[in-house]
Amino acid sequence: MPTAFATSQKLAREELLAASLRWPRPAELELELKVTPQKAADAAHQLGLHTIGDLLEHLPRDRREARTIAALTPQESATVVVEVRSISSRPVRRRGMKPLVEATVADESGIMKATFFNQPWLQRKYPAGTRLVLHGKYAARNAFAVTSHAPTDEQTGGEGEVAHYPASEGLSSTQILALVRQHLPAAEHVVEPLPARLRARARLPDRQAAIVAAHTADLEGGRRRLAFDELLLAQLSLLRRRAQRRAAGSAPVLDGPPGLSRRWREELLPFSLTGDQLRAIADLDAELAQPRPMQRLLMGEVGSGKTVVALHAMLRAVEHDMQAVFMAPTETLAEQHFATLQALMPGESVRAALLTGSTPAARRTDILGKLATGELSFVVGTHALVEPDVHFDRLAVVVVDEQHRFGVRQRAALDAKAAGGLVPHVLHMTATPIPRTMALLRYGDLDITTLRELPRGRRPVTTYVASTDAERARAYERIREELDAGRQAFVVCPLVEESEALQARAATAEYERLRGGELKDYRVALLHGQMRSKDKQAAMLEFAAGGADVLVATTVIEVGIDVPNATVMLVEGAERYGISQLHQLRGRVGRGEHASVCLLFGPKLSARLRALAEHADGFELARIDLELRGEGELAGTRQSGLAQFRVARLPQDEALAEAAKACAEGLLDVDPQLSLPEHALLGDALAQAYGAAEPAPLPA
Repeated sequence: MPTAFATSQKLAREELLAASLRWPRPAELELELKVTPQKAADAAHQLGLHTIGDLLEHLPRDRREARTIAALTPQESATVVVEVRSISSRPVRRRGMKPLVEATVADESGIMKATFFNQPWLQRKYPAGTRLVLHGKYAARNAFAVTSHAPTDEQTGGEGEVAHYPASEGLSSTQILALVRQHLPAAEHVVEPLPARLRARARLPDRQAAIVAAHTADLEGGRRRLAFDELLLAQLSLLRRRAQRRAAGSAPVLDGPPGLSRRWREELLPFSLTGDQLRAIADLDAELAQPRPMQRLLMGEVGSGKTVVALHAMLRAVEHDMQAVFMAPTETLAEQHFATLQALMPGESVRAALLTGSTPAARRTDILGKLATGELSFVVGTHALVEPDVHFDRLAVVVVDEQHRFGVRQRAALDAKAAGGLVPHVLHMTATPIPRTMALLRYGDLDITTLRELPRGRRPVTTYVASTDAERARAYERIREELDAGRQAFVVCPLVEESEALQARAATAEYERLRGGELKDYRVALLHGQMRSKDKQAAMLEFAAGGADVLVATTVIEVGIDVPNATVMLVEGAERYGISQLHQLRGRVGRGEHASVCLLFGPKLSARLRALAEHADGFELARIDLELRGEGELAGTRQSGLAQFRVARLPQDEALAEAAKACAEGLLDVDPQLSLPEHALLGDALAQAYGAAEPAPLPA
C-alpha cells in the first residue's frame, strides 16, 4: 500500500503531465512593431523601436504624478488619469472630417468632457468603465482636447502616477504607453539568461517579472535587474577578451637583473621618483618578467610622471638586448615625447630614432634598416610605425600614448610586428584621469596603474574664469606682469583658421592681433598642427629656450610640453573644450618654482568652467565630467568598445557595475567558455550583444 507521500508524488506527476506547459517563444519578440500613422512609425524607428522586444525594453524615464480634473487651469497642457463614464460620436459638418468622439470622464475630483479627433473607432475601444491616461489641453467650460491617450490599469485619483517614456516628435509618451499596454503580455516570451543559482545569490527577480515591473509598479526595481544584465554582459566580454589575449601567445621574459634601468634611475635622473612611480615600476617589473604578455593601462594626474615610468619599461627591453616602441597619436606629440625621452637619458648611449609621416625618405630608409637589424634599440613615432614595411628584429615592449585615439587594427598591427612568434608587452597610457565607472566598463580588460602623487616642487595653479571686458583687460595686465618678471605664457585658441560658424578666435588671427595689440612689446611665437614639422619644432624649441615670451597655439600643446618658466595659461573660448582637455592645458604651467595662473575666457555660468575654477584634482574633475556628460558619451557604440547601454545609468550604477564584474569573474573562473548547460542562455545573450566570433573590440 503506497504511503501518503508516494500518493502525493503520483498525483503531482499526473497533474504536471496533464498541465499545458508554456515555454517562451523568443521569436515573438522579434515580430515587427506595427505603429500607425506613418509619422508615428517613423518616430518609433528613430527611437530604435523596430520590434516588440525593442518596445518592451524601452523603459519609462520616470513616473510622474497625474493632474486632477479639479486642479486643471484653462489652456494648460496636462496628463490625467480618468475613468470613462459615457462615450459617443457625432458627425462633423466640415467635408473630409471624421466624426468626433466625445466622452464624459471623471476622477475623484470632478467630471469633464474629453474630445478625440479623427478616431471614430474609439467609441467601441473605450466603453464605459475603461480607465485611460489622457494627454491634451484643458479649455474653458470643462472641455479637454485629447492629443494622445492610452488605456491603463492605474487607479484614478489625485495620487495616481503615470509612466513617462522617452519620446520623439510624432510619437508621444502617452502613445508609447498605449503600445506597451497592448504588447506587455508578450513579456512571457522573454528568455531568462541568468542561471537560477546566480539570481538567488544576487537576490534578483527574473527578467520577465523585471520588465513587467519596470513598466507598471516598480520602475527602479525592474530597471536595476535589466541594468545588471547589460553590465554583466559588458564585463563578460571584457574579461573574455583579456583571457584570449593572455592565451594568444607568449611574450619575451624580461627577468634579468636591472643594469641600465637601475643606473638610469639611481644616477642619471635629475629628480627623485615619487612613491606612486616606484610602485608602478615594481608592478611593471613583475609583469615584464612573466611569459604572459602584459596589458596594462597607466593613468595619472597631470604632471605625475607617466613618461618616466614608460621609459623604465622600455629600458628593461633594451637591457635585455631587445627593442621598444613608443607610439603617439600626432607628429607634434611624438616629437615632444622624443625630445623628453632624450632629455631623460643624459649620457646614455641608447640608440633611438623618431619616425613619423614627415620623416624624409632617406632618413626613413635608414631607420627602417636599423630597426630590422636590431641596431636601433627603440623608436618613437606615429601611425607610421604600423605601416607594412616597418619590421623589427626583436620587439619586446610597446608603449601606446593616448591609446583611445588609435584604432583596434592599428594596435593589432603593431602587436603583430614582434619577431619569433612572440607577443610584445603593451603599456597603454592616458593623460586623462579616468573615473572608476569608466575604468570598469571601458578598460575592464586591462590591469590599471594609477599615479596620483605629484613630484616635489609642483606649484598649485590658480584658475579664474573671465567673461567681461574689464576681466579680459585685467587678464592681459596679469600676463604682462608675469612677462616683465621674466616668465612666459601660453595663449590657446580653438581653431587654426577663422570660422564664422563657431565664432572662435583662430590661433593665426590671434597671433597677429596680439603682436600689434596687448602684447606688442613682447616676443610672440605661433604653433599649430598645420605647420610644417620643422617649423613646429623650431617654434617649440624657441619657446622652451626662452627665445619667445608668449606662445600662441592650438591644442597641440595639450600634453607633452614641459616649460618650467611658463606661469600663465590663457584659453580663448574655453567653453568649447571639455573638462579633461582644459585640465590638461592647465597642466602645462605650474611646473617650475613660481606660482602660476590659468585664465579661462568664457561664461561664468558654465558648469565645466566653474568646476575647473573650484577643483585641482584631475580624478575629481573626471567624476564631475562624467556626471555632466552622462553615459551617452561614455558608452559610445560597439565601434568604440561598448554597446550603447539602454538601461544602465552611469555613473549612478557604479555599485551595480562592481557587482556585475565580481559576478562575471566568478562565472568565468568556473566556466571560461560558458559551455555548461546552465550558462548556455547567458552565452547566447553575450553573443547577441557582442558577437559570437570574438569579444568586443578595444575602445577606439
